[in-house]
Amino acid sequence: MCTILDFFAGGGLVTEGMRGFFKTVWALDNSPKKAAVYIANHGPDHFKLDSIEKIRGSELPNADAAWASFPCQDLSLAGRMSGLEGGRSGLVWEWLRIIDEMERKPKLLIAENVLGLVSAEGGKHYRAIHKALQARGYKSGAIVLNAVNWLPQSRPRVFIISVPKEFDCSKLSMSFPGWAHPAAVVKAGVGLADWVWWKIPRPEGKTLSLCDIIDETALCDNESKTRKNLAMIPTNHQKQLLYEQANGFKVAAGYKRTRNGKQVLELRFDQVAGCLRTPNGGSSRQVLVLKKEGRLVTRLVSVRETARLMGAPESYSIPGSYNDGYKAMGDAVAVPVVRHLAQKLLQPLARALNETD
Repeated sequence: MCTILDFFAGGGLVTEGMRGFFKTVWALDNSPKKAAVYIANHGPDHFKLDSIEKIRGSELPNADAAWASFPCQDLSLAGRMSGLEGGRSGLVWEWLRIIDEMERKPKLLIAENVLGLVSAEGGKHYRAIHKALQARGYKSGAIVLNAVNWLPQSRPRVFIISVPKEFDCSKLSMSFPGWAHPAAVVKAGVGLADWVWWKIPRPEGKTLSLCDIIDETALCDNESKTRKNLAMIPTNHQKQLLYEQANGFKVAAGYKRTRNGKQVLELRFDQVAGCLRTPNGGSSRQVLVLKKEGRLVTRLVSVRETARLMGAPESYSIPGSYNDGYKAMGDAVAVPVVRHLAQKLLQPLARALNETD
């Protein structure tokens, strides 16, 4: 089986998605709470709890591929938009420094982040990484996969995939953009040498709805808190909610946001949850409005529901507090997205690259 290094491994959902396609031989994260989730599901033998700045490439095992879901805070619209100069997202340079230090460099590199990586500042941040990889002898291309193609969560993510320049990847690439190359990717790649239009098939099969992932054991808010939450729903959403109730309404997800100096609870009625985020305050936790026993109730999305929204199996263990579990799931890559990418593109690439040895 092909082997992989999992940088910024978090709660282990990349390793979970790679199962059966790649064996993770080394994983790293600096969060003890996320490490507890990773180890509970994948064991301690190959996991290292440490800061990436302290890692030396010469200490790492050989592997066919290296994956880096580097921090998104400085590239996210919800963050400070400091870009790759920021203290968090800038850790991608530490990843590349480690690759430089490895005696046998992985032939296949994958970096994952939010859409801001290709869309912010006209693609400036993507181009910086592309050129850094190019200087190291790699050709690269970016694709965007959204978890909503498999799960009831809107979660588009960018994946940069790199291989040695001399490798013939024509069987796994195209000469023009495809469905996984939205306008921001096309714009970011304009004029870049050593660019690859990666080919990956569209996902097939039934997509789950929000109703399908509801945790019936989760406790709802008391009557007072429910009334307070419902009163925060803006007028246009209240009208939609009334319409939905007349047509078999079961559940809607929403986030609390500040609009014109007032906090409101904005809902979506398409049976899809908004993108899970890490809980750095009450407003970042997703709220559900449900119909139970003929009346509306509210509550936060449960930890088990966050795991389901990320495609983790029911057996996936999530130790720790509510916030610990929510963060481990909300700061991760959806399992079926990783699995699709691994099966349809990464494993064929790794096998073909191995044949060139």
